[in-house]
Amino acid sequence: MKDTPKKLKRREIPFIAAVAPVAILFCLLTAVIVFKGPVAVTELSPFTLLVSAASALIISLCLGTIRRRRMRVGFKRAATQVLPAIPLLIFIALLATSWMMAGVVPAMVTYGMDMLNPHWFLAVTCLVSAVVSVMTGSSWSTIATIGVAFIGIGDMMGHNSAWTAGAVISGAYFGDKVSPLSDTTVIASSTCEVDIFDHIKYMMITTTPAMLIALVIFGLKGFFGESFNYAETSPLSAELGRIFNLSPWLLVIPAATVIMIALRVPTLVTLGLSSLAGVVTALIVQPQFFAGHGFSGKLGKSALDLLTGFSVDTGSETADALISTGGVAGILPVVFLVLSALVFGWVMIGTGMLGTLTERLTRGLRRPVSIVSASIASGFTLSACTADQYLSIIIGGNMYRRLYRKHRLENRLLSRSLEDSVSATSPIIPWSSCGVTQSAVLGVSTFAYLPYCFFNYLTPLFGIAVAALGWKIRRTN
Repeated sequence: MKDTPKKLKRREIPFIAAVAPVAILFCLLTAVIVFKGPVAVTELSPFTLLVSAASALIISLCLGTIRRRRMRVGFKRAATQVLPAIPLLIFIALLATSWMMAGVVPAMVTYGMDMLNPHWFLAVTCLVSAVVSVMTGSSWSTIATIGVAFIGIGDMMGHNSAWTAGAVISGAYFGDKVSPLSDTTVIASSTCEVDIFDHIKYMMITTTPAMLIALVIFGLKGFFGESFNYAETSPLSAELGRIFNLSPWLLVIPAATVIMIALRVPTLVTLGLSSLAGVVTALIVQPQFFAGHGFSGKLGKSALDLLTGFSVDTGSETADALISTGGVAGILPVVFLVLSALVFGWVMIGTGMLGTLTERLTRGLRRPVSIVSASIASGFTLSACTADQYLSIIIGGNMYRRLYRKHRLENRLLSRSLEDSVSATSPIIPWSSCGVTQSAVLGVSTFAYLPYCFFNYLTPLFGIAVAALGWKIRRTN
């Protein structure tokens, strides 16, 4: 005989039991941070997720609350959210590698470095970091390459390294946040079931004013600051010009990509065509990388580079770090993390634990501004607790989806709130993987550069302000 609704209600997961797997996850992540360091969080997160998922299953089995139908529904929902991110991540890896082989990214870096002027240095540093991060989809590689170069150039000009680090991080995380090549952007849009380009356009409502204010502050600081020393042309720019055949014509490829995005060409088609254009351009414009190979050999080498990564031994650590890409193989750890998150989300949804948590934590939220504020606060709290962007976005997305649907708020509002609170603020959390890594790479402590990361803490504030004003906040049917 089937359970009556009343009987089912009595056998729902208690709140303390629903909290247990999340508490186990946080304890495991804390242990990783203490014993392995924050940088190891990304590497070990999949295993912590799988252990936490197993604990949720065991608790549900012991309580007798597991339902086969609900588990099927949970898997379908989790898979719908997460699986679309995997082909996007793979195409992003192909695009990043092909553009590097073609010299597109080195051309952008070189022309950006040529614009440097001591009085406009901070503003240009922020702007160039943003452009390179948009084109590469990676704040980490941007900071580890041209960010390090900007720190050295800024020191020669007499700029405070904390200000320079703030400009680099502000620009790099703006680019990472709005780039269709960024893994956090893909995961946020996929988790909330939003088209990636719709997600990016909606984010511009909060990121654009935050970035403009940051640029104005950096511009005023440089223009009205102390006298500076003029540095010679960056050695990095000269090194890139020696390795690649650079030309303004290379910028046609990213321009064409932007046009396809504006025309709403499907995402995978846009990424595929842009990757193909990068490979063809590399074969024609950068023949030095394929010397000694016939036509079939050139195709084989380009395919191998796309799969395993592209690198050139230049003798310069900064140039080598900028040029090197991981290819499809480099994105596989992120894919593993996404699949592990799928398992954790499936179990938490299927056992009913996530529903219990969400209902208790979001009780009393009614107005859009309170819902968005809670989403942003939760995203920041999750990021501080897990020290990882991916986990925070996926967990936060699953926690608040039902609440947004209940109050007929668009999914893209949730995806934007998650990025405003998680992606933007991750480098200003000193113990997070982003905060520790950027501090170590730039040689500037997180507490030193934190006051000057204007974009990073203005973005969540604009997210709340826009929700309070009701700007572009629409109800769904």
